[in-house]
Amino acid sequence: MKTNSVKAKLAAAAPTFGTWLSLGDLHATRVLARLGWDWMTLDLEHSAIDWSRATTIFAAVADAGCVPLARVPEGSHHYIKRALDAGAWGIVVPMVDTAEQGQIAIAAARYPPEGNRSVGGGMHSLNFAAEVADYYRRANDEILVILQTESPRGVENARQIYALDGCDAIFVGPNDLRFQMRAADGTFPTAEAHEAMIQTVIATGKEVGRPTGMHCMSADDALRRAEQGMQFIAVSSDLRMLTQRSQELLAELFPDREKKDVARY
Repeated sequence: MKTNSVKAKLAAAAPTFGTWLSLGDLHATRVLARLGWDWMTLDLEHSAIDWSRATTIFAAVADAGCVPLARVPEGSHHYIKRALDAGAWGIVVPMVDTAEQGQIAIAAARYPPEGNRSVGGGMHSLNFAAEVADYYRRANDEILVILQTESPRGVENARQIYALDGCDAIFVGPNDLRFQMRAADGTFPTAEAHEAMIQTVIATGKEVGRPTGMHCMSADDALRRAEQGMQFIAVSSDLRMLTQRSQELLAELFPDREKKDVARY
């Protein structure tokens, strides 16, 4: 059975760099999966991707020698079970504001007696190049669980959440965190206040001994976060790479034309 190289790198305090899959396109995924990313996360939270396509994407990433992950819509038993049974090697769980929410997600990703994941399926073991029985014996040691901090409440409860057994890393969603920090009148936080919140996450992770990470838009920003101690770092996305390169070409062709930005990630 294959081992999860990303989980091993995180445990060894090494940085990992991955990217986000928002398009759900098989051809684009197969190409990107062979370019050297440590991991690729299929975004099932914000993208219109069904379970059949997700299963195909996970298989393509795993067969290419990369680690396939899924950002689930929420940290419920239902979504986590479906994502892992579809062949993901781990989950990224959004909007974890309390230790209780984190515990629910971790339990759903583990077979009994450590958790309550339901037993069934066969696609999960294929992606690990394992027989089903071997997968059941070793899955708890190989499945990656990443909990997201995306709100001031999540930061307030960071110490309790990050200390949970079974949490492999913490991932900051910078856009959601910024929106969640808005004042009652809709005013956004200053860049300094936003950065201070991110630094609190990093510091708490170091105190508790839990790797942290976040989504970055450039290699320079990703390397800067790695220097600060982050280890689970997303760089751009398939959609953003497509958009950004098109913008660069169009800027050369039409230098006087206003730039259009249609993709955040």
